[in-house]
Amino acid sequence: MTRAPLTAVCAYQPEGSAWQGGALHDAPQQGTDSAAADLLLNALLARMTGSVSPAALATAWFDWASHLLLAPSKQQELALHGATSLARWWRYAAAAAQPHLDPSHVIEPLAQDRRFTDPAWQRWPYNVLSQGFLLQQQWWHHATMGVRGVSRHHSEVVTFVTRQLLDCVAPSNFPATNPVVQGATLAAGGSNLVAGAIRAATDWAAASGAVRPESRYLPGRDVAVTPGQVVLRNDLIELLRYDPVTPQVHAQPLLIVPAWIMKYYILDLSPHNSLVRYLVDQGHTVFMISWKNPTASDRELGMEDYRKLGVMAALDTICAQNGAARVNACGYCLGGTLLSIAAAAMARDGDERLASITLLAAQVDFTEPGELSLFIDESEVSYLEAAMWSQGYLDTRQMAGAFQLLRSNDLIWSRRLKQYLLNLPDRDSDLIAWNADATRMPYRMHTQYLRQLFLNNDLAHGRYLVGGRPVALTDIEVPVFAVGTLTDHVAPWRSVYKIVLLADTDVTFLLTSGGHNVGVVAPPDSSNRSYQVATHRHDTAFIDAERWHACVPVEQGSWWPAWETWLARQAGPLVAAPPLPVGLEPAPGRYVLQT
Repeated sequence: MTRAPLTAVCAYQPEGSAWQGGALHDAPQQGTDSAAADLLLNALLARMTGSVSPAALATAWFDWASHLLLAPSKQQELALHGATSLARWWRYAAAAAQPHLDPSHVIEPLAQDRRFTDPAWQRWPYNVLSQGFLLQQQWWHHATMGVRGVSRHHSEVVTFVTRQLLDCVAPSNFPATNPVVQGATLAAGGSNLVAGAIRAATDWAAASGAVRPESRYLPGRDVAVTPGQVVLRNDLIELLRYDPVTPQVHAQPLLIVPAWIMKYYILDLSPHNSLVRYLVDQGHTVFMISWKNPTASDRELGMEDYRKLGVMAALDTICAQNGAARVNACGYCLGGTLLSIAAAAMARDGDERLASITLLAAQVDFTEPGELSLFIDESEVSYLEAAMWSQGYLDTRQMAGAFQLLRSNDLIWSRRLKQYLLNLPDRDSDLIAWNADATRMPYRMHTQYLRQLFLNNDLAHGRYLVGGRPVALTDIEVPVFAVGTLTDHVAPWRSVYKIVLLADTDVTFLLTSGGHNVGVVAPPDSSNRSYQVATHRHDTAFIDAERWHACVPVEQGSWWPAWETWLARQAGPLVAAPPLPVGLEPAPGRYVLQT
Protein backbone atom coordinates (compact mmCIF):
# COMPACT_ATOMS: atom_id res chain seq x y z
CA MET A 1 0.00 0.00 0.00
CA THR A 2 1.40 3.40 -0.99
CA ARG A 3 0.49 6.56 0.84
CA ALA A 4 1.37 10.18 0.30
CA PRO A 5 3.64 11.71 2.96
CA LEU A 6 1.92 13.37 5.86
CA THR A 7 1.25 17.02 5.09
CA ALA A 8 2.97 19.25 7.59
CA VAL A 9 0.44 20.89 9.84
CA CYS A 10 3.00 23.40 10.99
CA ALA A 11 6.17 23.76 8.93
CA TYR A 12 7.68 26.48 11.12
CA GLN A 13 8.19 26.50 14.85
CA PRO A 14 9.42 29.72 16.46
CA GLU A 15 12.56 29.42 18.57
CA GLY A 16 11.72 28.78 22.23
CA SER A 17 8.21 27.49 21.54
CA ALA A 18 6.69 24.08 22.07
CA TRP A 19 3.93 22.28 20.21
CA GLN A 20 1.25 21.26 22.66
CA GLY A 21 -2.29 20.20 21.98
CA GLY A 22 -2.21 21.50 18.40
CA ALA A 23 -1.21 25.03 19.39
CA LEU A 24 2.04 26.84 19.98
CA HIS A 25 2.90 27.92 23.50
CA ASP A 26 5.92 29.82 24.74
CA ALA A 27 8.32 27.49 26.52
CA PRO A 28 9.92 28.75 29.73
CA GLN A 29 13.42 30.03 29.18
CA GLN A 30 15.95 28.59 31.62
CA GLY A 31 18.26 31.60 31.64
CA THR A 32 15.93 34.52 32.35
CA ASP A 33 16.60 36.47 35.54
CA SER A 34 12.99 36.14 36.69
CA ALA A 35 13.12 32.33 36.49
CA ALA A 36 16.66 31.81 37.78
CA ALA A 37 15.78 32.41 41.44
CA ASP A 38 12.83 29.99 41.23
CA LEU A 39 14.96 27.34 39.56
CA LEU A 40 17.77 27.75 42.09
CA LEU A 41 15.40 27.45 45.06
CA ASN A 42 13.75 24.34 43.63
CA ALA A 43 17.15 22.83 42.79
CA LEU A 44 18.32 23.30 46.39
CA LEU A 45 15.12 21.75 47.73
CA ALA A 46 15.42 18.84 45.30
CA ARG A 47 18.73 17.85 46.88
CA MET A 48 17.01 17.49 50.23
CA THR A 49 13.90 15.71 48.97
CA GLY A 50 15.47 13.26 46.54
CA SER A 51 13.98 15.22 43.60
CA VAL A 52 10.45 14.41 44.79
CA SER A 53 8.25 17.52 44.59
CA PRO A 54 6.74 18.51 47.97
CA ALA A 55 4.05 20.42 46.11
CA ALA A 56 3.05 17.33 44.13
CA LEU A 57 2.82 15.22 47.28
CA ALA A 58 0.92 17.90 49.18
CA THR A 59 -1.56 18.29 46.33
CA ALA A 60 -2.16 14.55 46.17
CA TRP A 61 -2.65 14.25 49.94
CA PHE A 62 -4.98 17.26 50.06
CA ASP A 63 -7.05 15.87 47.18
CA TRP A 64 -7.41 12.54 48.99
CA ALA A 65 -7.98 13.95 52.51
CA SER A 66 -10.50 16.61 51.47
CA HIS A 67 -12.58 14.14 49.48
CA LEU A 68 -12.43 11.60 52.29
CA LEU A 69 -13.86 14.26 54.62
CA LEU A 70 -16.74 14.68 52.17
CA ALA A 71 -17.44 10.93 52.02
CA PRO A 72 -19.17 9.84 55.27
CA SER A 73 -20.08 6.48 53.75
CA LYS A 74 -16.42 5.79 53.00
CA GLN A 75 -15.53 6.84 56.56
CA GLN A 76 -18.16 4.47 57.92
CA GLU A 77 -16.85 1.67 55.72
CA LEU A 78 -13.29 2.25 56.94
CA ALA A 79 -14.39 2.41 60.58
CA LEU A 80 -16.24 -0.90 60.23
CA HIS A 81 -13.29 -2.44 58.39
CA GLY A 82 -10.89 -1.26 61.08
CA ALA A 83 -13.04 -2.54 63.93
CA THR A 84 -13.52 -5.91 62.24
CA SER A 85 -9.79 -6.26 61.52
CA LEU A 86 -8.90 -5.32 65.10
CA ALA A 87 -11.33 -7.86 66.51
CA ARG A 88 -10.00 -10.59 64.22
CA TRP A 89 -6.42 -9.73 65.21
CA TRP A 90 -7.23 -9.85 68.94
CA ARG A 91 -8.84 -13.28 68.54
CA TYR A 92 -5.81 -14.48 66.60
CA ALA A 93 -3.40 -13.05 69.23
CA ALA A 94 -5.31 -14.77 72.05
CA ALA A 95 -5.23 -18.12 70.26
CA ALA A 96 -1.57 -17.75 69.22
CA ALA A 97 -0.53 -17.18 72.86
CA GLN A 98 -1.76 -20.68 73.80
CA PRO A 99 0.94 -23.26 72.95
CA HIS A 100 -1.51 -26.09 72.23
CA LEU A 101 -3.37 -24.07 69.57
CA ASP A 102 -2.30 -23.45 65.96
CA PRO A 103 -4.59 -20.65 64.76
CA SER A 104 -5.23 -20.08 61.08
CA HIS A 105 -3.85 -16.87 59.70
CA VAL A 106 -6.22 -13.93 59.53
CA ILE A 107 -4.57 -12.61 56.37
CA GLU A 108 -1.99 -13.93 53.92
CA PRO A 109 0.68 -11.70 52.36
CA LEU A 110 0.56 -10.89 48.67
CA ALA A 111 2.26 -13.37 46.35
CA GLN A 112 5.27 -11.10 45.79
CA ASP A 113 5.70 -10.33 49.51
CA ARG A 114 8.31 -12.74 50.89
CA ARG A 115 9.13 -10.95 54.15
CA PHE A 116 7.34 -13.42 56.42
CA THR A 117 7.92 -16.74 54.64
CA ASP A 118 10.57 -18.08 57.03
CA PRO A 119 9.10 -20.66 59.49
CA ALA A 120 10.42 -18.56 62.39
CA TRP A 121 7.62 -16.06 61.70
CA GLN A 122 5.08 -18.70 62.68
CA ARG A 123 6.23 -18.60 66.31
CA TRP A 124 4.66 -16.37 68.96
CA PRO A 125 4.86 -13.36 69.23
CA TYR A 126 6.24 -12.85 65.73
CA ASN A 127 3.19 -14.35 64.05
CA VAL A 128 1.03 -11.81 65.91
CA LEU A 129 3.29 -8.93 64.83
CA SER A 130 3.32 -9.96 61.17
CA GLN A 131 -0.46 -10.50 61.07
CA GLY A 132 -1.05 -7.10 62.66
CA PHE A 133 1.22 -5.41 60.13
CA LEU A 134 -0.47 -7.08 57.15
CA LEU A 135 -3.93 -6.12 58.45
CA GLN A 136 -2.82 -2.54 58.87
CA GLN A 137 -1.35 -2.56 55.36
CA GLN A 138 -4.64 -3.86 53.99
CA TRP A 139 -6.67 -1.20 55.83
CA TRP A 140 -4.55 1.64 54.49
CA HIS A 141 -4.87 0.29 50.97
CA HIS A 142 -8.65 0.43 51.25
CA ALA A 143 -8.42 3.89 52.81
CA THR A 144 -6.38 5.40 49.99
CA MET A 145 -8.23 3.76 47.10
CA GLY A 146 -11.76 4.22 45.92
CA VAL A 147 -12.46 7.63 47.47
CA ARG A 148 -15.07 9.34 45.33
CA GLY A 149 -13.83 12.48 43.56
CA VAL A 150 -10.08 11.88 43.96
CA SER A 151 -8.17 11.89 40.67
CA ARG A 152 -6.75 8.53 39.68
CA HIS A 153 -3.20 9.88 39.65
CA HIS A 154 -3.49 11.39 43.15
CA SER A 155 -5.08 8.21 44.49
CA GLU A 156 -2.19 6.13 43.12
CA VAL A 157 0.39 8.56 44.53
CA VAL A 158 -1.15 8.50 48.02
CA THR A 159 -1.42 4.71 47.94
CA PHE A 160 2.19 4.41 46.81
CA VAL A 161 3.55 6.81 49.44
CA THR A 162 1.52 5.13 52.19
CA ARG A 163 2.89 1.77 51.17
CA GLN A 164 6.45 3.16 51.30
CA LEU A 165 5.88 4.58 54.80
CA LEU A 166 4.43 1.31 56.06
CA ASP A 167 7.31 -0.65 54.55
CA CYS A 168 9.71 1.53 56.57
CA VAL A 169 8.22 0.27 59.84
CA ALA A 170 7.63 -3.38 58.89
CA PRO A 171 8.62 -5.74 61.74
CA SER A 172 11.02 -7.50 59.37
CA ASN A 173 13.27 -4.41 59.33
CA PHE A 174 14.25 -4.44 63.00
CA PRO A 175 16.31 -6.97 64.99
CA ALA A 176 13.97 -6.67 67.99
CA THR A 177 10.97 -7.85 65.95
CA ASN A 178 12.60 -10.15 63.39
CA PRO A 179 13.12 -13.73 64.61
CA VAL A 180 15.37 -14.60 61.65
CA VAL A 181 17.78 -11.80 62.54
CA GLN A 182 17.69 -12.76 66.21
CA GLY A 183 18.60 -16.36 65.37
CA ALA A 184 21.45 -15.28 63.10
CA THR A 185 22.75 -12.86 65.75
CA LEU A 186 22.80 -15.55 68.43
CA ALA A 187 24.55 -17.98 66.10
CA ALA A 188 27.19 -15.43 65.05
CA GLY A 189 27.65 -13.81 68.45
CA GLY A 190 26.63 -10.43 67.06
CA SER A 191 29.35 -10.36 64.38
CA ASN A 192 26.69 -10.20 61.66
CA LEU A 193 25.53 -6.80 62.94
CA VAL A 194 29.09 -5.46 63.16
CA ALA A 195 29.90 -6.62 59.63
CA GLY A 196 26.56 -5.25 58.43
CA ALA A 197 27.33 -1.83 59.89
CA ILE A 198 30.65 -1.79 58.03
CA ARG A 199 28.89 -2.71 54.78
CA ALA A 200 26.31 0.01 55.37
CA ALA A 201 29.09 2.59 55.80
CA THR A 202 30.77 1.36 52.61
CA ASP A 203 27.50 1.58 50.68
CA TRP A 204 26.88 5.08 52.00
CA ALA A 205 30.33 6.18 50.81
CA ALA A 206 29.67 4.68 47.38
CA ALA A 207 26.24 6.34 47.14
CA SER A 208 27.72 9.72 48.04
CA GLY A 209 30.38 9.35 45.36
CA ALA A 210 33.26 9.21 47.83
CA VAL A 211 34.34 5.78 46.55
CA ARG A 212 33.51 3.75 43.46
CA PRO A 213 32.40 0.17 44.13
CA GLU A 214 34.47 -2.51 42.49
CA SER A 215 32.90 -5.07 40.18
CA ARG A 216 33.95 -8.49 39.03
CA TYR A 217 32.50 -7.69 35.62
CA LEU A 218 34.35 -5.06 33.61
CA PRO A 219 33.42 -4.03 30.04
CA GLY A 220 35.94 -5.36 27.57
CA ARG A 221 37.21 -7.99 29.99
CA ASP A 222 34.23 -9.93 31.38
CA VAL A 223 31.26 -8.36 29.58
CA ALA A 224 30.99 -6.57 26.23
CA VAL A 225 33.61 -8.96 24.88
CA THR A 226 32.11 -9.96 21.53
CA PRO A 227 34.89 -9.12 19.02
CA GLY A 228 34.29 -6.06 16.89
CA GLN A 229 35.47 -2.64 15.82
CA VAL A 230 34.50 0.97 16.49
CA VAL A 231 33.65 2.25 12.99
CA LEU A 232 32.25 5.68 13.91
CA ARG A 233 32.78 8.12 16.75
CA ASN A 234 31.03 11.48 17.05
CA ASP A 235 30.08 13.76 19.93
CA LEU A 236 27.33 11.40 21.11
CA ILE A 237 27.94 7.82 19.94
CA GLU A 238 30.45 5.20 19.04
CA LEU A 239 29.14 2.74 16.45
CA LEU A 240 30.37 -0.81 17.00
CA ARG A 241 30.50 -3.35 14.17
CA TYR A 242 30.85 -6.95 15.32
CA ASP A 243 33.10 -9.35 13.44
CA PRO A 244 31.32 -12.08 11.45
CA VAL A 245 32.02 -15.63 12.62
CA THR A 246 30.21 -17.55 9.88
CA PRO A 247 31.40 -17.95 6.26
CA GLN A 248 28.08 -16.55 5.05
CA VAL A 249 26.05 -13.67 6.47
CA HIS A 250 22.63 -12.24 5.75
CA ALA A 251 22.67 -9.57 3.07
CA GLN A 252 21.02 -6.91 5.25
CA PRO A 253 22.75 -5.92 8.51
CA LEU A 254 21.13 -5.17 11.86
CA LEU A 255 21.47 -1.91 13.80
CA ILE A 256 20.72 -2.07 17.54
CA VAL A 257 19.75 1.17 19.30
CA PRO A 258 19.97 0.62 23.08
CA ALA A 259 18.61 2.96 25.72
CA TRP A 260 20.99 5.71 26.83
CA ILE A 261 19.83 5.47 30.43
CA MET A 262 22.21 2.49 30.84
CA LYS A 263 25.27 1.11 29.04
CA TYR A 264 24.67 -0.80 25.82
CA TYR A 265 26.16 -4.09 27.01
CA ILE A 266 22.88 -5.22 28.54
CA LEU A 267 22.67 -6.87 25.10
CA ASP A 268 26.29 -8.07 25.17
CA LEU A 269 26.82 -9.44 28.67
CA SER A 270 28.91 -12.52 29.37
CA PRO A 271 29.23 -14.68 26.23
CA HIS A 272 26.53 -17.12 27.35
CA ASN A 273 24.16 -14.19 28.06
CA SER A 274 24.94 -12.08 24.99
CA LEU A 275 22.21 -11.40 22.45
CA VAL A 276 24.84 -9.88 20.15
CA ARG A 277 26.94 -13.07 20.17
CA TYR A 278 23.83 -15.16 19.54
CA LEU A 279 22.89 -13.08 16.49
CA VAL A 280 26.42 -13.10 15.10
CA ASP A 281 26.49 -16.89 15.47
CA GLN A 282 23.30 -17.03 13.36
CA GLY A 283 24.95 -15.17 10.49
CA HIS A 284 23.78 -11.60 11.16
CA THR A 285 26.06 -8.60 10.69
CA VAL A 286 25.36 -6.61 13.86
CA PHE A 287 26.04 -2.94 14.55
CA MET A 288 25.51 -1.44 18.02
CA ILE A 289 25.28 2.15 19.21
CA SER A 290 27.33 2.91 22.33
CA TRP A 291 26.13 6.19 23.83
CA LYS A 292 28.38 8.78 25.41
CA ASN A 293 27.92 9.36 29.15
CA PRO A 294 26.92 13.06 29.16
CA THR A 295 28.41 15.67 31.48
CA ALA A 296 27.33 19.19 32.39
CA SER A 297 28.84 20.49 29.13
CA ASP A 298 26.29 18.38 27.20
CA ARG A 299 23.27 19.97 28.86
CA GLU A 300 21.83 21.31 25.57
CA LEU A 301 21.81 17.96 23.74
CA GLY A 302 18.18 17.29 22.83
CA MET A 303 16.06 14.50 21.42
CA GLU A 304 16.80 15.72 17.89
CA ASP A 305 20.54 15.42 18.57
CA TYR A 306 20.01 11.84 19.70
CA ARG A 307 18.12 11.12 16.48
CA LYS A 308 20.62 12.80 14.16
CA LEU A 309 23.91 11.93 15.85
CA GLY A 310 22.59 8.55 16.92
CA VAL A 311 20.20 6.67 14.64
CA MET A 312 20.71 8.66 11.44
CA ALA A 313 24.51 8.89 11.72
CA ALA A 314 24.65 5.15 12.36
CA LEU A 315 22.50 4.37 9.31
CA ASP A 316 24.65 6.62 7.11
CA THR A 317 27.81 4.83 8.23
CA ILE A 318 26.37 1.32 7.89
CA CYS A 319 25.09 1.91 4.37
CA ALA A 320 28.37 3.52 3.30
CA GLN A 321 30.64 0.83 4.79
CA ASN A 322 28.51 -2.28 4.34
CA GLY A 323 27.12 -1.41 0.92
CA ALA A 324 23.61 -2.49 1.94
CA ALA A 325 20.70 -0.49 0.60
CA ARG A 326 18.47 -1.43 3.52
CA VAL A 327 19.06 -2.09 7.22
CA ASN A 328 17.05 -3.88 9.89
CA ALA A 329 16.85 -1.89 13.12
CA CYS A 330 16.16 -2.90 16.72
CA GLY A 331 15.54 -0.50 19.62
CA TYR A 332 15.49 -1.31 23.32
CA CYS A 333 13.46 0.74 25.84
CA LEU A 334 14.18 4.46 25.20
CA GLY A 335 16.18 3.39 22.17
CA GLY A 336 13.04 1.81 20.74
CA THR A 337 11.06 5.00 21.25
CA LEU A 338 13.78 6.99 19.49
CA LEU A 339 13.93 4.42 16.68
CA SER A 340 10.16 4.75 16.22
CA ILE A 341 10.50 8.53 15.93
CA ALA A 342 13.32 8.17 13.41
CA ALA A 343 11.39 5.55 11.41
CA ALA A 344 8.27 7.74 11.26
CA ALA A 345 10.36 10.71 10.07
CA MET A 346 12.09 8.54 7.44
CA ALA A 347 8.74 7.24 6.18
CA ARG A 348 7.39 10.80 6.01
CA ASP A 349 10.43 11.95 4.03
CA GLY A 350 10.61 9.00 1.63
CA ASP A 351 13.79 7.50 3.16
CA GLU A 352 13.45 3.74 2.52
CA ARG A 353 16.65 2.47 4.14
CA LEU A 354 14.85 0.59 6.93
CA ALA A 355 13.84 -2.99 6.10
CA SER A 356 12.16 -3.79 9.44
CA ILE A 357 11.84 -2.51 13.00
CA THR A 358 12.07 -4.45 16.26
CA LEU A 359 11.02 -2.81 19.53
CA LEU A 360 12.16 -4.43 22.79
CA ALA A 361 10.14 -3.28 25.82
CA ALA A 362 9.67 0.11 24.13
CA GLN A 363 6.67 2.41 24.43
CA VAL A 364 5.29 4.69 21.71
CA ASP A 365 2.05 5.54 23.51
CA PHE A 366 2.39 6.89 27.06
CA THR A 367 -1.26 6.92 28.06
CA GLU A 368 -0.60 4.06 30.50
CA PRO A 369 3.16 4.20 31.16
CA GLY A 370 3.04 2.11 34.31
CA GLU A 371 4.23 2.86 37.82
CA LEU A 372 6.78 5.40 36.61
CA SER A 373 3.83 7.72 36.01
CA LEU A 374 3.69 8.13 39.81
CA PHE A 375 6.73 10.40 39.42
CA ILE A 376 5.46 12.21 36.31
CA ASP A 377 3.05 15.13 36.49
CA GLU A 378 3.42 18.85 35.80
CA SER A 379 4.57 19.66 39.32
CA GLU A 380 7.06 16.80 39.48
CA VAL A 381 8.49 17.46 36.01
CA SER A 382 8.95 21.18 36.77
CA TYR A 383 10.69 20.28 40.03
CA LEU A 384 12.94 17.76 38.28
CA GLU A 385 13.74 20.31 35.58
CA ALA A 386 15.08 22.64 38.25
CA ALA A 387 17.31 19.89 39.65
CA MET A 388 18.63 19.08 36.18
CA TRP A 389 19.01 22.78 35.30
CA SER A 390 21.40 23.34 38.19
CA GLN A 391 23.71 20.45 37.27
CA GLY A 392 23.09 20.07 33.54
CA TYR A 393 21.97 16.44 33.63
CA LEU A 394 19.87 13.89 35.45
CA ASP A 395 22.16 12.08 37.86
CA THR A 396 22.38 8.30 38.04
CA ARG A 397 21.41 8.29 41.74
CA GLN A 398 18.20 10.18 40.98
CA MET A 399 17.14 7.58 38.43
CA ALA A 400 18.19 4.62 40.56
CA GLY A 401 16.19 5.91 43.52
CA ALA A 402 12.98 6.07 41.51
CA PHE A 403 13.39 2.53 40.16
CA GLN A 404 14.21 1.17 43.61
CA LEU A 405 11.09 2.72 45.14
CA LEU A 406 8.92 0.93 42.58
CA ARG A 407 10.10 -2.38 44.08
CA SER A 408 11.16 -1.24 47.53
CA ASN A 409 10.58 -4.63 49.20
CA ASP A 410 13.01 -6.35 46.84
CA LEU A 411 15.48 -3.57 46.06
CA ILE A 412 15.64 -1.64 49.35
CA TRP A 413 14.33 -3.38 52.48
CA SER A 414 15.03 -6.96 51.53
CA ARG A 415 18.54 -6.00 50.44
CA ARG A 416 19.23 -4.13 53.68
CA LEU A 417 17.90 -7.03 55.72
CA LYS A 418 20.17 -9.51 53.97
CA GLN A 419 23.27 -7.30 53.90
CA TYR A 420 23.13 -5.20 57.07
CA LEU A 421 21.34 -7.48 59.53
CA LEU A 422 22.05 -11.00 58.29
CA ASN A 423 25.40 -10.22 56.62
CA LEU A 424 24.64 -12.56 53.72
CA PRO A 425 27.04 -12.37 50.74
CA ASP A 426 26.05 -10.17 47.83
CA ARG A 427 24.64 -11.76 44.75
CA ASP A 428 26.95 -11.05 41.86
CA SER A 429 26.21 -11.50 38.18
CA ASP A 430 26.84 -9.78 34.90
CA LEU A 431 23.30 -8.39 34.90
CA ILE A 432 23.61 -6.97 38.42
CA ALA A 433 26.95 -5.39 37.50
CA TRP A 434 25.42 -3.83 34.40
CA ASN A 435 22.52 -2.46 36.44
CA ALA A 436 24.97 -0.60 38.67
CA ASP A 437 26.83 0.90 35.70
CA ALA A 438 24.34 3.71 35.05
CA THR A 439 24.68 6.82 32.89
CA ARG A 440 23.50 10.40 33.05
CA MET A 441 20.95 12.11 30.80
CA PRO A 442 21.28 15.69 29.49
CA TYR A 443 18.99 18.40 30.82
CA ARG A 444 17.45 19.36 27.48
CA MET A 445 16.90 15.82 26.20
CA HIS A 446 15.29 14.53 29.37
CA THR A 447 13.07 17.58 29.69
CA GLN A 448 11.84 17.09 26.12
CA TYR A 449 11.34 13.38 26.70
CA LEU A 450 9.27 13.91 29.85
CA ARG A 451 7.16 16.73 28.48
CA GLN A 452 6.61 15.74 24.86
CA LEU A 453 6.25 12.00 25.36
CA PHE A 454 5.27 11.25 28.98
CA LEU A 455 3.13 14.30 29.75
CA ASN A 456 1.72 15.27 26.34
CA ASN A 457 1.95 11.92 24.49
CA ASP A 458 2.80 13.85 21.32
CA LEU A 459 4.16 10.89 19.34
CA ALA A 460 0.99 8.80 19.64
CA HIS A 461 -1.19 11.81 18.81
CA GLY A 462 0.75 12.94 15.74
CA ARG A 463 2.10 16.12 17.35
CA TYR A 464 5.76 15.19 17.76
CA LEU A 465 7.94 17.42 15.61
CA VAL A 466 10.99 16.31 13.66
CA GLY A 467 12.61 19.02 11.59
CA GLY A 468 9.76 21.37 12.50
CA ARG A 469 7.07 19.05 11.10
CA PRO A 470 4.96 16.41 12.88
CA VAL A 471 5.53 12.70 12.33
CA ALA A 472 2.97 9.90 12.44
CA LEU A 473 3.55 6.26 13.30
CA THR A 474 0.92 5.33 10.73
CA ASP A 475 3.40 6.30 7.99
CA ILE A 476 5.63 3.34 8.91
CA GLU A 477 5.08 0.56 6.36
CA VAL A 478 7.93 -1.86 7.13
CA PRO A 479 7.22 -4.96 9.25
CA VAL A 480 7.39 -4.46 13.03
CA PHE A 481 8.32 -6.98 15.71
CA ALA A 482 7.47 -5.82 19.26
CA VAL A 483 8.51 -7.58 22.47
CA GLY A 484 6.81 -7.00 25.82
CA THR A 485 7.78 -8.57 29.14
CA LEU A 486 5.12 -9.91 31.46
CA THR A 487 6.16 -8.27 34.75
CA ASP A 488 7.67 -5.06 33.36
CA HIS A 489 7.43 -2.09 35.77
CA VAL A 490 9.16 0.33 33.38
CA ALA A 491 7.35 -0.38 30.10
CA PRO A 492 4.21 -2.41 30.94
CA TRP A 493 3.49 -4.92 28.21
CA ARG A 494 -0.05 -3.64 27.63
CA SER A 495 1.45 -0.24 26.88
CA VAL A 496 4.04 -1.78 24.55
CA TYR A 497 1.20 -3.67 22.82
CA LYS A 498 -0.34 -0.38 21.67
CA ILE A 499 2.02 -0.34 18.69
CA VAL A 500 -0.47 -2.83 17.20
CA LEU A 501 -3.14 -0.12 17.32
CA LEU A 502 -0.93 2.76 16.16
CA ALA A 503 1.09 1.23 13.31
CA ASP A 504 -0.54 0.74 9.92
CA THR A 505 1.59 -2.28 9.05
CA ASP A 506 2.00 -5.93 10.01
CA VAL A 507 3.02 -6.16 13.68
CA THR A 508 4.30 -9.37 15.25
CA PHE A 509 3.88 -9.06 19.00
CA LEU A 510 5.71 -11.33 21.43
CA LEU A 511 5.08 -11.45 25.17
CA THR A 512 7.79 -13.15 27.23
CA SER A 513 8.06 -14.06 30.88
CA GLY A 514 10.23 -11.91 33.14
CA GLY A 515 10.71 -8.22 33.71
CA HIS A 516 12.15 -5.27 31.81
CA ASN A 517 15.72 -6.58 31.80
CA VAL A 518 15.56 -10.25 32.82
CA GLY A 519 12.82 -10.87 30.26
CA VAL A 520 14.95 -9.49 27.43
CA VAL A 521 18.15 -11.29 28.46
CA ALA A 522 16.88 -14.81 27.75
CA PRO A 523 19.52 -17.02 26.08
CA PRO A 524 18.29 -20.27 24.49
CA ASP A 525 19.49 -22.39 27.40
CA SER A 526 17.40 -20.40 29.91
CA SER A 527 15.15 -22.51 32.10
CA ASN A 528 11.60 -21.65 33.13
CA ARG A 529 11.10 -19.22 30.26
CA SER A 530 8.01 -18.98 28.10
CA TYR A 531 6.48 -16.66 25.53
CA GLN A 532 3.47 -16.01 23.33
CA VAL A 533 3.75 -14.69 19.79
CA ALA A 534 1.31 -13.83 17.02
CA THR A 535 1.23 -11.54 13.99
CA HIS A 536 -1.44 -8.88 13.59
CA ARG A 537 -2.05 -8.06 9.93
CA HIS A 538 -2.66 -4.39 9.21
CA ASP A 539 -5.83 -5.16 7.22
CA THR A 540 -7.51 -7.25 9.95
CA ALA A 541 -9.64 -6.26 12.93
CA PHE A 542 -7.90 -5.04 16.06
CA ILE A 543 -7.55 -7.49 18.97
CA ASP A 544 -7.24 -5.94 22.41
CA ALA A 545 -4.37 -6.89 24.71
CA GLU A 546 -6.44 -8.94 27.17
CA ARG A 547 -8.05 -11.07 24.45
CA TRP A 548 -4.67 -11.51 22.76
CA HIS A 549 -3.13 -12.70 26.05
CA ALA A 550 -5.99 -15.16 26.64
CA CYS A 551 -6.08 -16.63 23.13
CA VAL A 552 -2.46 -16.90 21.93
CA PRO A 553 -0.85 -20.23 22.90
CA VAL A 554 2.12 -20.29 25.27
CA GLU A 555 5.45 -21.61 23.98
CA GLN A 556 8.16 -22.87 26.31
CA GLY A 557 11.74 -21.66 26.08
CA SER A 558 13.60 -18.50 25.11
CA TRP A 559 12.06 -15.97 22.75
CA TRP A 560 15.40 -15.31 20.99
CA PRO A 561 15.06 -18.12 18.38
CA ALA A 562 11.51 -17.03 17.51
CA TRP A 563 12.68 -13.47 16.87
CA GLU A 564 15.77 -14.60 14.96
CA THR A 565 13.59 -16.70 12.65
CA TRP A 566 11.48 -13.62 11.90
CA LEU A 567 14.57 -11.42 11.55
CA ALA A 568 16.21 -13.85 9.12
CA ARG A 569 13.25 -13.47 6.78
CA GLN A 570 13.72 -9.70 6.78
CA ALA A 571 17.53 -9.86 6.46
CA GLY A 572 17.69 -11.33 2.96
CA PRO A 573 19.64 -14.31 1.62
CA LEU A 574 22.95 -15.57 2.93
CA VAL A 575 25.95 -14.25 1.01
CA ALA A 576 29.69 -14.57 1.42
CA ALA A 577 30.91 -12.43 4.29
CA PRO A 578 32.39 -9.34 2.61
CA PRO A 579 35.78 -7.86 3.58
CA LEU A 580 35.23 -5.06 6.06
CA PRO A 581 37.35 -1.94 6.54
CA VAL A 582 39.49 -1.62 9.64
CA GLY A 583 37.80 0.39 12.38
CA LEU A 584 39.04 3.16 14.63
CA GLU A 585 39.83 0.78 17.50
CA PRO A 586 38.61 -2.57 18.86
CA ALA A 587 35.25 -2.87 20.59
CA PRO A 588 33.95 -2.02 23.15
CA GLY A 589 35.48 1.40 22.50
CA ARG A 590 35.84 4.32 24.91
CA TYR A 591 32.36 5.62 25.64
CA VAL A 592 31.23 2.49 27.49
CA LEU A 593 34.11 2.98 29.95
CA GLN A 594 33.09 6.54 30.90
CA THR A 595 31.94 7.00 34.48
